[in-house]
Amino acid sequence: MKITGIETFLVAPRWLFLKVSTDEGITGWGEPVVEGRAETVRAAVHELSELVLGQDPLRIEDHWQVLRRSGFYRGGPVLSSALSGFDQALWDIAGKVRGCPVHELLGGPVRDRVRVYSWVGGDRPHDIGAAVARQVEAGYTAVKMNVAGPLTAIDTPAQAAAALERAREAREVLGPHGDLAIDFHGRASPAMARRLVRMLEEVQPMFVEEPVLPELQGGALASVVQASTVPVAVGERLYSRWEVKPALEAGVAVLQPDPSHAGGISELRRIGSLAEIYGASIAPHCPLGPIALAASLQIAFATPNFLIQEQSLRLHYNTGGELLDYLLDTSVFDFVAGYAARPLGPGLGVEIDEPAVRRAAETGHSWRNPVWRHEDGSLAEW
Repeated sequence: MKITGIETFLVAPRWLFLKVSTDEGITGWGEPVVEGRAETVRAAVHELSELVLGQDPLRIEDHWQVLRRSGFYRGGPVLSSALSGFDQALWDIAGKVRGCPVHELLGGPVRDRVRVYSWVGGDRPHDIGAAVARQVEAGYTAVKMNVAGPLTAIDTPAQAAAALERAREAREVLGPHGDLAIDFHGRASPAMARRLVRMLEEVQPMFVEEPVLPELQGGALASVVQASTVPVAVGERLYSRWEVKPALEAGVAVLQPDPSHAGGISELRRIGSLAEIYGASIAPHCPLGPIALAASLQIAFATPNFLIQEQSLRLHYNTGGELLDYLLDTSVFDFVAGYAARPLGPGLGVEIDEPAVRRAAETGHSWRNPVWRHEDGSLAEW
């Protein structure tokens, strides 16, 4: 079998899909994208395609090594995301060739179902109690929310109190048996993060996510980990096993590698194994589309130290397109009582509605993340 074609599709709301074709008619799908930089990743995908065209798609590890290491300059969000899409698509092909889901090729399932969580509150968190109640009514047992909007380096007691009050609202609705994850989105300085995590101990979060920026993951991250008993999670902006190692050494409890950013299924498996050495769990980051989620679930079912899965159904960024819009059979993402069932279909376990993808790609998208500024006019972290 040989790879004969590479196609990419910009589709709403903010995704990029990749189709890898072969001379035997078997195709694989991937989702290589950096949110807000989809066109840049698309260019990288087509640049890298010369390394795989005409090659055997089943040599997945060899392709991973070549796509990552054959260039003198390597890594980073753009190149790692392009690699991720190829890796997902090749695993999809491998499963289809062998007539089994990818998780069986990874050693078989270690669980019967996968717990998922839902987002509430948006970028500037609001109406938390009502939003959490809707998710509980839909069957979810875990939700995630942003801690606050823009934060200054040392913000006011009022801002800190408002963050705690939102968390209290969520905890009141969830009760003691539900789980609350709180995302800092890298908006807090180390000093502000240390203050907030201690305050948030009261609501016992499942974890706090990205309390500081990823480039501060050394001593600054360790200081936040040590400041309270709240588990700390990082990883959506770390792109390889080498980049997550300092976070593990800082004592984080949860890694959140993204299957569309951190080297695909192949590298997430290695990151999961590395985390296991440190007693840490993985909770793959996935506010993206159906292919990325399908890849995440294949990993989740085969990874012993998996914790919980993010998913984007009705996410606040999804305008003009939704998680289920590009699937022929949406039942694979029927979440029952807050869990996803084990996918049984071959490859990634999803059937892509190619005509729908092609129609959406005729319009495409140009999604960009917001640019925030503080009251004094200086740039704020989004």
